Amino acid sequence: MKPKVKISDLLTLNVAERIRLVEDLWDSIANVPEAVKLTEVQRAELDARLEAHRKNPDAVSPWNLVKARISRRS
Repeated sequence: MKPKVKISDLLTLNVAERIRLVEDLWDSIANVPEAVKLTEVQRAELDARLEAHRKNPDAVSPWNLVKARISRRS
């Protein structure tokens, strides 16, 4: 399927507009999760992560701590 919009046209948008476009595109994909087919490897990984969370639901970090750790790396 050929896109109706040229990438070169999108690159004329400023950064904030491009970020908003990406967010809107992602939301449109997230609205139809059944359209995204997982490989068996991806499905197995997600199942393993879900099982690990069910076994130990307290082994999580709040967003503010995760964000702080990421910020320190840069």
